[in-house]
Amino acid sequence: MSTPAFAPASPGRLARVGAWMQRNGAAIRAIQWAVVAVYAFLIIVPACLPLPDQSAHLWNNLTLAAQFVFWGIWWPFVLLSMVLLGRVWCGVLCPEGALAEFASRHGRGRAIPRWMRWGGWPFVAFGLTTIYGQMVSVYQYPRAVLLVLGGSTVAAMVIGFLYGRDKRVWCRYLCPVNGVFSLLARLAPFHYRVDEAAWRRSYTLGERGHRVIPINCAPLVPLRNMKGAAACHMCGRCSGHRDAISLTWRSPSHEVVQLGRDAASGWDTALILYGLLGIAIGAFHWTVSPWFIGLKQFLATWLIDHDFTWMLDTNAPWFLFTHYPDQNDVFSWLDGTLLIGYILATAFVYGTTLLALLAAGTRVLGRFDRARLHHLAQALIPVAGTGVFLGLSATTLSLLRAEHIPLDWASTVRIGVLAIANVWSAWLAWRVTGRYVSRFLPRAAAMACFAAALAVADSAWWLMFWGFARLAH
Repeated sequence: MSTPAFAPASPGRLARVGAWMQRNGAAIRAIQWAVVAVYAFLIIVPACLPLPDQSAHLWNNLTLAAQFVFWGIWWPFVLLSMVLLGRVWCGVLCPEGALAEFASRHGRGRAIPRWMRWGGWPFVAFGLTTIYGQMVSVYQYPRAVLLVLGGSTVAAMVIGFLYGRDKRVWCRYLCPVNGVFSLLARLAPFHYRVDEAAWRRSYTLGERGHRVIPINCAPLVPLRNMKGAAACHMCGRCSGHRDAISLTWRSPSHEVVQLGRDAASGWDTALILYGLLGIAIGAFHWTVSPWFIGLKQFLATWLIDHDFTWMLDTNAPWFLFTHYPDQNDVFSWLDGTLLIGYILATAFVYGTTLLALLAAGTRVLGRFDRARLHHLAQALIPVAGTGVFLGLSATTLSLLRAEHIPLDWASTVRIGVLAIANVWSAWLAWRVTGRYVSRFLPRAAAMACFAAALAVADSAWWLMFWGFARLAH
């Protein structure tokens, strides 16, 4: 007997993984609560302990160990996981998402307000959190970690309690890293694909011959119209739904090249250019920049000469600017104000320069079109994500260096990682330009502009890891 045309194909190995996740939701939730327990321990307990002294080491001091786990391992490799696995972290491991959904399950269930749906929140939340983290030295002090990460978690639970029912409203609209994760997940080599024909058949044939059972998509993804991995939390709950959704391999270029024009927005471009390649660079730069030190000395002299000495006072509370006298680490009002100004100025210079180069590249492809500009900007995602990964890994290496672990290999690895990211971005840009024009000369001209943008982005990491050290000498 011939197989009916509507019969689902035998699932591949990856699809079976998705089906396993769908069947074992209870195990995934148990993993989530285990991560919640570890997360709570690492942000609360070190904040209650004395700060480590000079004799402390990673293996005998909980505060240093927690610092290494959070900023040396946790966050850099969460970013890497987005590229390799999509947003599995969000759907399976994230403690903030699990707590937000738990609060929503037992909350008020109000409708999501219009202001919360504003498309600019991912950029604004990322920028404010990054700058505030530098103001309170979140990478160095456990009280700052509790304030920033713990505060974000409490906010997620409050939003979850107030809005939605069994949803992750915070994750969908307000999470400070939602936008970053969304960009990086577009590079993942697999996603949950929706078979639209099978979905339509399910209206009459049901799901595996039975009535369709509704599912709860906690991150509020419209499943029937889901095209990529940007918003999907990869939790597996929808696998097999209506015999139409399955975990499937795809080209890492697919979402950027094929779907990028329709999915791109001005806020995505702002997050790439002024966020990841602007604010984040300024946040990593200021601690090692001789320009920052020189400007601070100049302004301090000018303030003293003009009797504005109150700017040099160090009486700001620790939750506004870093204030740890016992560690000889105290920000004056000048330090804090200049820090904010330096980060914003860095973001403006890098972001605007990159925007101008991408605009020029867009123009040589034909009539200027904003959608085309936003599409081309997505080709910078590999370089932008790699930069943040390298910036965070600098904390990893500094903690290892303090333990006298040889790090002679670090520069070579950094160069190799940047080279791979540049090639990946250039490949994406070449594919994107091919969507708009087939002639070689316009594409080559656009690629020249894009190569200049890559050089600008790379200059930030050359300065941080090699250039500033030379300038200081």
